[in-house]
Amino acid sequence: MEKITFKDLNLKPEILRAIEDLGFEYPSQIQAEAIPLAIEGHDLIAQAQTGTGKTAAFGCSLLNNLVKTGNVGAIVLAPTRELAIQVYEDLNKLSKYEKITVLPFYGGDSIQKQLRELKRGVDVVVGTPGRILDLIRRKALLLGNAQFLVLDEADEMLNMGFIEDIEEVIKQLPKERQTMLFSATMPPQIQKLAKRYMKPDPKIVAIKKVSMTVSTITQGFFEVNQRNKFEALCRVLDYDTPNAAIIFCRTKKGVDELVEGLQARNYVAEGMHGDMSQLHRMRTLKRFKEGSLSFLIATDVAARGIDVEGITHVINYDITQDVESYVHRVGRTGRANRKGTAYSFITPREQSMLRQIRNVTKGIITKMPIPTVEQILESKFTSKTDEIEKVLIEGDFSKYTKLADEICVNYAPVDVVAAMMKMQFDKEMSFNYTHDQMESPAPTRDFRDNRDSRDRDSRSSRDRFSRDSRDRDNRDRDARDSRDRDKDNIDDVRLFFSIGKRDDLTTKNLVDYITEKANIEGHKVTKIDILESFSFVTVSNDVSDAVLDNCSGNKINNRRVNVEVATKRR
Repeated sequence: MEKITFKDLNLKPEILRAIEDLGFEYPSQIQAEAIPLAIEGHDLIAQAQTGTGKTAAFGCSLLNNLVKTGNVGAIVLAPTRELAIQVYEDLNKLSKYEKITVLPFYGGDSIQKQLRELKRGVDVVVGTPGRILDLIRRKALLLGNAQFLVLDEADEMLNMGFIEDIEEVIKQLPKERQTMLFSATMPPQIQKLAKRYMKPDPKIVAIKKVSMTVSTITQGFFEVNQRNKFEALCRVLDYDTPNAAIIFCRTKKGVDELVEGLQARNYVAEGMHGDMSQLHRMRTLKRFKEGSLSFLIATDVAARGIDVEGITHVINYDITQDVESYVHRVGRTGRANRKGTAYSFITPREQSMLRQIRNVTKGIITKMPIPTVEQILESKFTSKTDEIEKVLIEGDFSKYTKLADEICVNYAPVDVVAAMMKMQFDKEMSFNYTHDQMESPAPTRDFRDNRDSRDRDSRSSRDRFSRDSRDRDNRDRDARDSRDRDKDNIDDVRLFFSIGKRDDLTTKNLVDYITEKANIEGHKVTKIDILESFSFVTVSNDVSDAVLDNCSGNKINNRRVNVEVATKRR
């Protein structure tokens, strides 16, 4: 059976020409299945993960059928600014031979500029729910004549607490429209949303998840202690010399600290997270795409929607807090049949997460030794020797021979070469490693043995607590309390927030604040009780420390908030 091409999908010549300019001939599976259905005018539910080509799937269909009326003809909602910009750029490329205006609207950009752009006229609006709703309330964005609605990464918008905003936007649209919903997962709330706002019997396209055991991605992990994780990362970077790597941190503070540390050691690294200006983020992403930036340090939230060709390495400096996030991270490398590498740094307390990832993805994640100084130097010598031999065979170095002759009059040629190599390596390795061999965590019997891992983790936790405490009695009591709390709240931790109804606090305010400050997914917030002057928030145990560390001391609705573990209910 012959492979389907884009020419087989009944797309307009202008769109086919734009696709050809982009260098594509064959559609991905989601494109091949979704485009014909969407062009026929069906409402569509498509389940596909990031990196499968879903933007072109709805973009080609939408642009193919859009009728210009002088009003906004289509709206695409995306969970983050980065994804909104990515979708806008892709639609702009696809519409280059048509007189269709596509513009992005998101927070962090000038609202006045966006108001002016709307006045000039736009055919396709791409934006985040919050900013779109803001423009609607200002009566600057009118959607009464829209022909299309696209919800991109609907499950992420649900996790980030945007469902109420989305429903408010949908109410502004005419009932006679075409709706396309794209999501990596289909939780019950997304299914309810589809049933409520889509035509009866929408067409459903489900693309099977890409296996994490694909041969194009080599996955490995390094066992480290928290205190030597940074040096371990530096050694891995020096040994592997990635061309383009995304390095993931759990928190924005972690991103800032890692960038500062890497830059101090002369690595070409920049960070991306939600507290940075949109201009800074766009410039950083542009440098990364162009290849002038080797290492992009990011949180999961900031990295959503980033689609960059040729990423050689994905490095989990902080391991993910759920398996799905790991799959999303690692899937950014090894695309288009290119080789990719995914590394994770695992502390003793994180071994259970590694087991979960292995069990769910069925991936071969190999334990790897941290490179020694000798191995790093040998790797660099080999690489440099290859470069020198290539120049000797292919290069024209005649203009340097006179200088070489003069130097060799006073020094042996072998010493001259050694001195030049020293200069080169001192520049590339601009610091001394603290030890030749790095200290490793205590050896583990078997990663697959849950009981051993739990015992080991609890011992490790108690040992750390003992070292940090001043008073033995306090230490023992606190350690018991800590163990009791862990036993009673294996999955959830209840937190006290010193803000409530009298401060005009809403559930959405609180969810937005927690997910943004702690850099966690919305589904990790499992319960919220807002009382008159304070609130209780229940979060998953694995993110409780991040919430405590990052949410206390900041302001919500101009009121500074204190966050602490709630007293046990009796």
